[in-house]
Amino acid sequence: MPEVHLQSAQETRTGSFRPFFMRMLVMGMAVFLAVTVVPGIESNSLGAGVAAVLVLTLLNTLIRPLLYLLSLPLIVLSLGLFLLVINALLLQLTAALVKGFTVAGFWASFWGALVISVVSAILNGILAVEHTRVSAIDRSHRPPTIINPD
Repeated sequence: MPEVHLQSAQETRTGSFRPFFMRMLVMGMAVFLAVTVVPGIESNSLGAGVAAVLVLTLLNTLIRPLLYLLSLPLIVLSLGLFLLVINALLLQLTAALVKGFTVAGFWASFWGALVISVVSAILNGILAVEHTRVSAIDRSHRPPTIINPD
């Protein structure tokens, strides 16, 4: 039976920053759409918006997986709705870290996180930011040795 091996795009192109830049671009579009659409999320300047995108991307890359793991029971009990709460808290943390980027309250961050999540999911699907390849490895095995030929 052939083995199945999952290989991400980062493994196939060592040293390639394309997935990282694509993720930044997608996050940038999503955040700027959230600033435009959601009342209560504001960016005073383009620089503050870009800094918010950088910080939010780093938080999503480094902290979000740990938060998902720690809150797994709540995610399961809420049928995944708690993921939006985690994303909203990360958006508020981004606002606290970046001067000129403000989020007015939990509900603004909740709706902003919803917009960012939906836009990111759609754009990641269209642009195929992270590819995962499935390849079958067929390793020929020697026939089994018969111990008792009787």
